[in-house]
Amino acid sequence: MTYPFGAVVGMDDMRLALLLNAVSPAIGGVLVRGEKGTAKSTTVRALAAVLPPVAVVPGCRFACDPAAPDPACPDGPHDAVPGHTRPARLVELPVGASEDRVVGSLDLERALTEGVKAFEPGLLAAAHRGVLYVDEVNLLHDHLVDLLLDAAALGTAYVEREGVSVRHAARFLLVGTMNPEEGELRPQLLDRFGLTVEVAAPRDPVQRAEVVRRRFAYDADPAGFAASWAGEEAELARRIADARARLPQVVLSDDALRQVTAVCAAFDVDGLRADLVTARTAIAHAAWCGRDTVTEDDVRVAARLALPHRRRRDPFDAPGLDDGTLEQALEDARPDDGPGDGPGDGPEGDPPPDGPGGGAPPPGGGPADDASRSRDLDGGAPSEPPRSRDLDQQGQGQEGHGGGCAPVRERAAVAPSDPFRARRLEVPGIGAGAAGRRSKARAERGRVVGSVRPGGPVTRLHLVDTVLAAAPHQTARGRTGPGLRIAREDLRQATLEGREGNLVLFVVDASGSMGSRSRMTAVKGAVLSLLLDAYQRRDKVGLVTFRGADAELALPPTWSVEAAAARLRELPTGGRTPLAAGLLRAADVLRVERVRDPRRRPLLVVVTDGRATGARGSDALGTAHAAAQRLAAGDTAAVVVDCESGPVRLGLAGVLGAHLGARTLRLEELAAESLAQTVRSARAA
Repeated sequence: MTYPFGAVVGMDDMRLALLLNAVSPAIGGVLVRGEKGTAKSTTVRALAAVLPPVAVVPGCRFACDPAAPDPACPDGPHDAVPGHTRPARLVELPVGASEDRVVGSLDLERALTEGVKAFEPGLLAAAHRGVLYVDEVNLLHDHLVDLLLDAAALGTAYVEREGVSVRHAARFLLVGTMNPEEGELRPQLLDRFGLTVEVAAPRDPVQRAEVVRRRFAYDADPAGFAASWAGEEAELARRIADARARLPQVVLSDDALRQVTAVCAAFDVDGLRADLVTARTAIAHAAWCGRDTVTEDDVRVAARLALPHRRRRDPFDAPGLDDGTLEQALEDARPDDGPGDGPGDGPEGDPPPDGPGGGAPPPGGGPADDASRSRDLDGGAPSEPPRSRDLDQQGQGQEGHGGGCAPVRERAAVAPSDPFRARRLEVPGIGAGAAGRRSKARAERGRVVGSVRPGGPVTRLHLVDTVLAAAPHQTARGRTGPGLRIAREDLRQATLEGREGNLVLFVVDASGSMGSRSRMTAVKGAVLSLLLDAYQRRDKVGLVTFRGADAELALPPTWSVEAAAARLRELPTGGRTPLAAGLLRAADVLRVERVRDPRRRPLLVVVTDGRATGARGSDALGTAHAAAQRLAAGDTAAVVVDCESGPVRLGLAGVLGAHLGARTLRLEELAAESLAQTVRSARAA
C-alpha cells in the first residue's frame, strides 16, 4: 500500500514540480536535491498512484496505446483490438544497473546462430507512459544518466549491437533524487533535467510532529490510512487529467514569452534549453491552475523551478536563484500598456477559477498541515526554494568532526589561490573498478583490446574474432553456399579497456611551517585544483590533515568533492608537524576502504614540505619514514607534492617520496604537462 501523495506534509515545491511534469512530461523531468530522510522517495512513489490510468494493447511489452499504436513497436504491428486499462507504472532504476538492463538487450547468440532478432525489453520500455524513478541519481555513471535524459527528451530508446538495431517508444516522467553530500551531478547533466527543487526537513516542531503522527497512523493501518485520503487522491487525479486536456489550448502570448526570455537572459544561463523549459513549465502551470493564458505569475513560478540549477558556473557552486534579479527582469519585460499580472491574477484580470486559491483545495488535511499548505498546488507562487546549505556546513557530524577537542587555531584559515587545470595523476596497472575517467581499467565501455570465450550470454560481440574462430570449421559443417555457419563455441566476447574512478586520499600538512610566507594560500589552491580534477574524473575523495599533536580525518571518503573543498577552505594552520600521525591515519583509512570498496584503487596525494617534529628527544623524521615504508609495502600508489619554498631547500619531501615509493613533484609542477607517466615511472623505479 503506497503512502498517499496528499498526506505528505510540506514539500510544496517538490510536489508542484512533480505535478507539473505529470501534466506536461515534455518539461523534461525533476531532480530533487536534499538531505536524507526528507520523504523524497515516499513522495515520488506516491505520485504514480494519482496519475490517470493508461489504456494499453493487450500483450504488448511496450505499453502501446490502442488508439495510436507505435508503428515501429518491436511487438507490432498491432491489430485494431480493444485495449485494456491499467494504472500508470512506477519503475525504479537501481544504482548498479547496467546499460543492457536499462535499454534492453539483444540475444546476439540467437541472432547469429539462428537468424532470430530476439529483444528483451529494459527498464525504459517498462516505464513507457509511466514514471521512471532513479534514486541516488548522482551515483549513477554519467553515460547512463545521459542515456536516460536522451530517452526522456526524444521519447524513444535505441539499442544497437553489431549492426542489429531496435527502437521503441519511451515516453515517461523522469524523476531523480540525490543527496548533495554524496556528490554532485556535473553541470552539463544538471542542465538536462527540466526542473530542480531543494528539499529539507521542516524546522517547525508542529509540522515535524504532524509528519511523525501521520507516519505512525500509516504504519499501524496502511489500508485504513489510505482510505481516509482516497477523496483527496481522487480529486488530485481529476485535476491532473483536466490539466492535461487543457494544456493544448493554453496560449503563451508574446508578452509572456518576452518575460520568459528576459528572465533567462538576466540570469545568464547557457544555451536556449532554459528558455524552452521555462516556457513549457509556465504553460503547464497555467493549465494546472485552470487558465487558458500564461500570466506573469506562471512565468515567476516556472523560473523558480527551472533556473536555479542552470546558474552554476563552477562545479563547487551551489544552485540558487536571486529573487531580486527575478523580479527586476519580470518588471523590465512587463508590457508598458498596463499593469502586469500579479500573483494569482487570471487572464484579462479575472480571478483564478475555483476561488481565490486558483483551483480546488490542495490535497491534505489535519490541523498541523493547514498552516503549512502552500499556494503552490493551487496556482500561487511557490515558497522560496530552501537554499543549499553552505559548503562549509556540509559533512558536519561525519567521522573526524565528532567528539574530542578541536585543535587550537594558531592561525586563521586562509583562502586558496585560484584553481588551475591540474595534471592527471594515474594509478598504474589495469583496474576493474567503477567507471570513471582516471586510470586504465577493464570496463563495459572503452576501446576493444581483445576477446575471450564468453562465460555466459554474449553482450559485447567481437565480430572479427568470432568469424576467425568459425572459418576453419565451415567444410566440416557442410557449408556449400555463401555465408558462415556459426556455432555457440565460435562466439567471442570483446574485452574493453576504459577508465575507472579512484579513491584520491589527500594528506595535507597544516602545521606552522606550511603557514609561513603565504605558502598555505598556494597549497590550498593546488589541492583545490586537484579536487576539481577529481570531480571531473568521477573519483571518490577523502581528506586527512595533520597539525599540532595529531592527525584528523577531516572528511571521510565521499563522492562530495564540494564538502572536501569546504573543509580545505576552512582549514587553519599552526603548531607542530606530526607527519607520521598523518601517514598512519591515511593507512587506516585506506585499510577500511579496501574492505568497503575493494575494486576502487586508491591514490595517495601527500602535500607537505617533508618536515616532521615531535616531542623533544624523539626521532620524528625516522618515525615518519617508517610509516611511509608501511604504506609502500601495501602497494599504495602515491605522489608527494613538495611545498617547500625559498632559495634554500632541504629536500625532505623528496626523501619522504623515496620511502613511499612515490614520485615527488614541486608545487608549481602540478600545472605542467600530463602526469600519466608520473606514478607509473615512480612505481617502476
